[in-house]
Amino acid sequence: MKTSRLMVILAAVAIFLTQSACGYNTLVKQEESVNEAWSEIDNQLQRRNDLIPNLVETVKGYAAHEQTVLTEIAEARARLGGARTVEDKAAASNELSGALSRLLVVVERYPDLKANQNFIRLQDELAGTENRIAVARRRYNEAVKTFNTSIRAFPTLVVARVLGFEKKPYFEAPENAKAVPTVNFARPAEPAPAAPPGAPPPPPPPPGNAPPAP
Repeated sequence: MKTSRLMVILAAVAIFLTQSACGYNTLVKQEESVNEAWSEIDNQLQRRNDLIPNLVETVKGYAAHEQTVLTEIAEARARLGGARTVEDKAAASNELSGALSRLLVVVERYPDLKANQNFIRLQDELAGTENRIAVARRRYNEAVKTFNTSIRAFPTLVVARVLGFEKKPYFEAPENAKAVPTVNFARPAEPAPAAPPGAPPPPPPPPGNAPPAP
């Protein structure tokens, strides 16, 4: 009888250890996925930061007196460069996206700047980077959701508490920061040239199905 009870206990311990090992491996893989996704966000944020100095210098060549928005960009870029946590980087990134959007609105007042090939190239690169940041942010948040769900579910909940796995923060962005800054470089349609003096008037449109005059 004692032998049977001991066997049951040993079997239960073996099952628990097996599940714990599987749970640990699962959490390690999921945590690594979170880290990889965050690394991609970090790379794209740095790429955007590297584009900004050339963009600002190009704008200064045509609109140097627009100091308010240029200062906002410089300050947001500095905050992003100094941020260390996910929450701080998300906040600084959102500030920078907003400042860049305001800059591109200001650019609309400067046709020569809008037509500058260097500015167009930089703006296209910036838009592409903003798209990659959005994609990387979505993948990171999906990986975080999977990990955070695992550490709250049994039996990985036990493993997480024993081994110190903690909840990961999301990379949040407000709706207005998720939109990619865009500028419409299309030229407005030119009006039709006026007829020269003395030219005969254009022919009237065909009568169609109009009723005959009485």
